[in-house]
Amino acid sequence: MPEEMAVMECRGVTKYYGRRCALEDVNLNLESGKIVGLLGPNGSGKTTLIKLLNGLLVPYAGELFICGEPVGQKTKSLVSYLPDADYLPNWMDLHQLVSLFAGFFRDFDENRAAAMFSNLGLDPRQQLKTLSKGNREKVQLVLAMSRRARLYLLDEPIGGVDPAARDYILRTIIQNYEPDATVVISTHLIADVESVLDDVIFLRQGHVVLHKPSDQVREEYGKSVDAVFREVFAC
Repeated sequence: MPEEMAVMECRGVTKYYGRRCALEDVNLNLESGKIVGLLGPNGSGKTTLIKLLNGLLVPYAGELFICGEPVGQKTKSLVSYLPDADYLPNWMDLHQLVSLFAGFFRDFDENRAAAMFSNLGLDPRQQLKTLSKGNREKVQLVLAMSRRARLYLLDEPIGGVDPAARDYILRTIIQNYEPDATVVISTHLIADVESVLDDVIFLRQGHVVLHKPSDQVREEYGKSVDAVFREVFAC
């Protein structure tokens, strides 16, 4: 892929649900090798944008590209998606889940998954239904990060884990994405993820109101990204 080509590009993307506009004229370019925070209050359009990029929704207007390819069947092999909902079958154990993903995704790295399960203290013989909510979320994250994708879309990856585990989860993300890939993290827990973010995107009512490197945001405003977010989105 040419160096100048964006890993992800949105051109004038608009999405309606009935008469409600979820996204309006969104234009974004994300470069490779970045961890990007997709930040905004509830109803700002974060999950809608992630689902559009994953091909689960179709835009009302505009175009979306992954590595220069229009979002569609071809781009599914380039994107690893972690939804904000529990979607895995309860009766499977972790070893079975790894086999399932390895059979479904050619870029799935079983050794990487096994190493992450071990580092997180998860036994591959455990059934999903026996795990706590936080550990189930860790399993879903491991499966998403074990793919050798170009774009990782993580919707609230640390929302259900305890504060002590969040730093470990973030280190897992940092250490296990491909160097030429981009990671998009959608979250409300900005203070917890700020230290790992290269760029930040603020979404408000379906509009991009800020897209800058996180260091530039801190320099321009003289405060943390979390503090800037609270100021921009103050009720």
